[in-house]
Amino acid sequence: MKKLIITAAITGAELDKAKCPALPITPEEQADEAKRCVEAGASVIHLHVRDEKGNPSQELKCFKSTVDAIRSKCQGNQPIIQFSTGGAVGELMDKRLAPLTLKPEMASFNLGSINFGEELFVNSFADMRQLASALRQQKIVPEFEIYDAGHVDNLKKLIQEKIVSAPYHCQFVLGVPGALSGSIDNLLFLARSLPADSTWGVAGVGRYELPLAVHAMLMGGNIRVGLEDNIYYAKGQLADSNAQLVMRIQRLALELGIEVASAAEAKQILGV
Repeated sequence: MKKLIITAAITGAELDKAKCPALPITPEEQADEAKRCVEAGASVIHLHVRDEKGNPSQELKCFKSTVDAIRSKCQGNQPIIQFSTGGAVGELMDKRLAPLTLKPEMASFNLGSINFGEELFVNSFADMRQLASALRQQKIVPEFEIYDAGHVDNLKKLIQEKIVSAPYHCQFVLGVPGALSGSIDNLLFLARSLPADSTWGVAGVGRYELPLAVHAMLMGGNIRVGLEDNIYYAKGQLADSNAQLVMRIQRLALELGIEVASAAEAKQILGV
């Protein structure tokens, strides 16, 4: 089996410390957590950032402060930093794209609109074409975020239009209220539906995180874990940190005889 790439989604845009005391929100906290996650086996850091008040932000200066802090803290073992272009629900596309001028190795590419709980997360085809153009200009590798079954067809439409090109690094984000649930049947269906020249991983939201991670490992997929997706280590038990969630995946992979990719190996696999 190929080596397993573990992504740590360390902060997100929906939570605060009242709900999750371990959530890293300052550049220093995020850098410390990124370092712990890399040491635990993560090779990709999926990054949302916050402003001085702790609110979700797509401001370039906020991303730069956190990226600089992570790069400084992780000297000698630099992870792939993957910017979120989703931001907080409702953010306009121009603001969502602004941080890409910092030229991260990767960035998320949301493949369609969904109901996100009680809110509407809008990603029109016009938005997707604008995002694809920005990524090409900055030479940033996209990770295609698939929340619903139709998003695979949206990816194929963009391929047909020559808006995006192979290889296609896809992430199934399953269990968001209002989108596709995190059932194993859904994971199998999506993995079978991808276009040729695709690699994939899965991010299970909440209680779906662990079972989807185990199945993904057995299927040859990659895994995303972290407090953005799930704040519990076990039922009723808050996670101590993102690194705790990463370490569990590394232990399970070891038990299954699956090698975990280093940051340098992940860069080679993903072509960044």
